[in-house]
Amino acid sequence: MSDQAVVGSFAPYAAQRAGERGARARLAIAGLALLLCVTAAISLASGASDASVLSVLGQWMKGGVNADALSLRDRVIIHDIRLPRLVLGMLVGASLAVSGAVMQGLFRNPLADPGIVGVSSGASLGAVSMIVLGGTSLAPFTSLFGNHALPLAAFMGGLLVMFVLYRVATRGGQTSVATLLLAGIAIGALAGALTGMLVFMADDSQLRDMTFWQLGSLAGATWSKVAAVAPVMIAALAAAPFMARGLNALALGEATAFHLGVPVQRLKYVAIVATAAATGAAVAVSGGIGFVGIVVPHLLRLLIGPDNRYLLPASALLGATLLLLADALSRTIVAPAELPIGIVTAAAGAPFFLWILLRRRGMLDL
Repeated sequence: MSDQAVVGSFAPYAAQRAGERGARARLAIAGLALLLCVTAAISLASGASDASVLSVLGQWMKGGVNADALSLRDRVIIHDIRLPRLVLGMLVGASLAVSGAVMQGLFRNPLADPGIVGVSSGASLGAVSMIVLGGTSLAPFTSLFGNHALPLAAFMGGLLVMFVLYRVATRGGQTSVATLLLAGIAIGALAGALTGMLVFMADDSQLRDMTFWQLGSLAGATWSKVAAVAPVMIAALAAAPFMARGLNALALGEATAFHLGVPVQRLKYVAIVATAAATGAAVAVSGGIGFVGIVVPHLLRLLIGPDNRYLLPASALLGATLLLLADALSRTIVAPAELPIGIVTAAAGAPFFLWILLRRRGMLDL
């Protein structure tokens, strides 16, 4: 029997296995969507107010269960504090998780993450520059863009780092993963040094704002902040599904992806811009929240496999869910005070990251 005949005899079994994996992935995505709804309801009803889940949902749905159960104080707490915090948490979690999944697919490396390769540091530098210099040197920029100045500065900082990384790590159309990671560490250190200089220049009020901002928090969520960053984040998230098939082909190598009809260079540019936009906007409104972008895609690969058609939407759902859970923990661990959410995600994500390094240390060529 020829080799072609042997391969052809296994084709139905391969198609059946692919169908089973797809069905399992779709079932997992439906489960994650349900989990996100439950987590959002619990987050919406958690806090200092004693309003129950049913009364909150009833009031929110206008005419549902017990619509008059909430006091004016509770309505203000829910509509002006909890609801924008909930929406912002979901957007930030989804943006960070999808950015991590896209970068890992683009660079074909499980350690790629906006925080690891310095994109978050670049976005932080842009945001801190606006906090410290927004009223002096960057006043024209602030007056021109208003509430959008801070997220736009963070986006430009993240985009600049991604562009430099890509130019440094790519030669002859090939991207070196080792160079990418090392350059990311160096650029992140440089951005950290520049941020330190701005911290040195800041006054006491700015220092306090930056300290809490860099630790990561959703405490300052308002509808104006949601309106400022939501279009950027939603546009970046909406672009992700269109990159899924290209990222799948890229896993076979750039040359193979090109021969399969994937516009490799255009895919790289779109992925870099979308990742920088989502990460920059997230860092601008929530500060330094790490490890979501690296933990979530790895958890999902263990559950549903590496197919980006399912991995990217599942990452958005699980990233939003985990950030809401981390936010709930940050509000309850040291209640009535609030622990910065970046500390919670780092405490949970750092051990997982070390586990990944230990599992794959033999595969790294560093």
